[in-house]
Amino acid sequence: MSDIGDWFRSIPFITRCWFAASIAVPLIGKLGLVDFRHLMLDSELVFYRFHLWRPVTATLYFPVTPNTGFLYLVNLYFLYHYSTRLETGAFDGRPADYIFMLFFNWICIIITGLLMNMRLLMIPLIMSVLYVWAQFNKDMVVSFWFGTRFKAHYLPWVILAFNFIIGGSFVNELTGNLVGHLYFFLMFKYPMDLGGRSFLTTPEFLYRLFPTRRGGVSGFGVPPTRRPAAQEQAGQGGGGRHNWGQGFRLGDD
Repeated sequence: MSDIGDWFRSIPFITRCWFAASIAVPLIGKLGLVDFRHLMLDSELVFYRFHLWRPVTATLYFPVTPNTGFLYLVNLYFLYHYSTRLETGAFDGRPADYIFMLFFNWICIIITGLLMNMRLLMIPLIMSVLYVWAQFNKDMVVSFWFGTRFKAHYLPWVILAFNFIIGGSFVNELTGNLVGHLYFFLMFKYPMDLGGRSFLTTPEFLYRLFPTRRGGVSGFGVPPTRRPAAQEQAGQGGGGRHNWGQGFRLGDD
């Protein structure tokens, strides 16, 4: 048990909180401590009965059954692995910027869920983070099942197809990919590569609550003086080859 505790404490703080909540909330629903229907997103109950917790629990809850258990574990692994890599890579030492990214993605996913009557939003939020990681590391070669290798740029779309095969739907994955693309485009691509104005900026109060510890990206959302800045940032996310797909061993790089 001490090894598990040490491993859990080694997870970066924000990812650790998200990971733990994504285990606790489905477990609460599975054990019947709370009616699982109270954990899903429902626009009428949110707006007319003021069930304000639903937008939060809908991004943490997943119905774990014999038919969905494998899909849940796979996406829980994606959460742990790619959120950890982002928090300790591109966002290293900048918790406020990472929290803002999660908050922006969450807001966009909630709006999409309300408009499209989506009840469960765990997968879209995880996929949005995975998409951002893939953009920071788009030239990295990653390995998938059966020895297939490709650039990380294609990983979100490969996983979309993979989850469609084992889960029968691609709407959640597509929503997450599009939201992740929106964040990356507005925060980095448009102001840095295309010279446009900055539409997204981390609020100052988040910096006061979660001060920058060291390093990280200088001036998130502010166009730099030279174009390769975004490419340099991508290099901080990791390099080389990454064997995430071999057996889905948690904690295995």
